[in-house]
Amino acid sequence: MEDSEKTIRHYSSKHKILLVGEGDFSFSLCLASAFGSATNITATSLDSEDELSKKYMDAMVNVRMLTRFGCDVQHEVNVHTMSFDNSVSLRRYDRIVFNFPHAGSRFFGREFSSNAIEGHRVLVQGFLENAKEMLEENGEIHITHKTTYPFSDWEIKSLAKAEGLKLVKESKFELSHYPGYTNKRVVDVG
Repeated sequence: MEDSEKTIRHYSSKHKILLVGEGDFSFSLCLASAFGSATNITATSLDSEDELSKKYMDAMVNVRMLTRFGCDVQHEVNVHTMSFDNSVSLRRYDRIVFNFPHAGSRFFGREFSSNAIEGHRVLVQGFLENAKEMLEENGEIHITHKTTYPFSDWEIKSLAKAEGLKLVKESKFELSHYPGYTNKRVVDVG
């Protein structure tokens, strides 16, 4: 008997989902909890396991729970090179998600600087360049992003257009739609 489809907003238990740049893995866990399984999810972080445990209090607990749900959890996955990373690139995905991309703690408190804006643009451009190579036919790339200044100066739509991508839909992100998800700012452990 085939499992019945379960959904949470834009995501389905039938989608092959790649989540990149996960902080404490609470978004991945939110989806896994809604689906009752995570065998369709690959969740990644740029950080190593050791860095995660130092930066995010709940990260390792969330990772253990995801593993129990059957999630493929990968660490040290860089969005600039992920289409060449065998831990994630050997599959094609229906949804590739980057929630609140951020180029790092060196820009906290300096979000308005031209260096910060350019750093964030480079991050998003690298993500889009790689993500488009990893999509199933009719797959979607989702970026959750603030739209006020200075974030609007990242010009994500023009970055996507430059990669041959088109905007299909724009939706307001409602935290209440994703129980258990918390958007975390990284703690600088350097």
